[in-house]
Amino acid sequence: MSRHLRLLPALALLGACSFQKMTPEEARASGASASLMADDHSDHDMTAMNPGGPFVSTTEIQQAGGIAPGATQAAERLQKSPRHAEWAMVPLTPGGTDSIAAWVVYPEVKRNAPVVVVVHEIFGLSTWVRSVADQLAADGFIAIAPDLLSIERGGATTDTLTTDVARTMIRNVTPDKMNAMVAAIGRYGMSLPAASKKYGIVGYCWGGSASYNHAVFNAPGLSASVVYYGSAPEAAELAKIKVPVLGLFGENDQRVNATIARADSTIKAMGGTYQSRIFTGAGHGFLRAQDQPANAEAAKQAWPETVAWFKKYLK
Repeated sequence: MSRHLRLLPALALLGACSFQKMTPEEARASGASASLMADDHSDHDMTAMNPGGPFVSTTEIQQAGGIAPGATQAAERLQKSPRHAEWAMVPLTPGGTDSIAAWVVYPEVKRNAPVVVVVHEIFGLSTWVRSVADQLAADGFIAIAPDLLSIERGGATTDTLTTDVARTMIRNVTPDKMNAMVAAIGRYGMSLPAASKKYGIVGYCWGGSASYNHAVFNAPGLSASVVYYGSAPEAAELAKIKVPVLGLFGENDQRVNATIARADSTIKAMGGTYQSRIFTGAGHGFLRAQDQPANAEAAKQAWPETVAWFKKYLK
């Protein structure tokens, strides 16, 4: 059963501090594919995908300790999730007409939970990104995955975006625009009755760089950042970071890894907290491409560190 939604532009016309939730029936209205396109990482090193590698089943992932799934298990994981999830339209600014489509997943917990904003790759809010949000909710957080292409597109992204279209659209999402949207999502998340008043950010590839840049932005309430294989900004920007940052990288990704030392030295020189891990044999996009053995092993190690980071700094 697909839970995708093609949101109509008219839904963006919301009042200050308002949002619109979507029922599962409304979310099914688009009929979009529930599976990920095979070329979602086609602008990256495809050797990390290794489609001929061993299939990692949902059962094996659960036995590994409940980590976020790879792309080939994402739709199944969402379909079987017992957690409450809903679509929301979040105003970019109070009283403005632009709103951000977001997928919100709630944990099954007794007390208010902190918020984690999940930032997608260049391809918008895919099934895989929503499955990552679902796992974060399983780990005790209110996970919100915004579609940062939704204002640009006039509705929520589906898994049907082509590489060329995605690249063109993502270029228009400048760091300033991204930070404004993520800050709006953070405010919305912290305003939820079931939420505590802190939020963290985690992102993947383009979203990993966004996680760095949002830490530079230092929005109110932001308390932790996790970067998956994202390039660091320049030192002058890194020096502005005030929240703890965890970086998780694949060994075979020197384009990105060449920026790790700059982040480490600059943030620590300012008295900040920065930790990084490079996983042996893993490539760019390892959390998503778990059909490759080294990537799967990296994912099994990286996910518990992600959860521990947020539990430490969002408590």
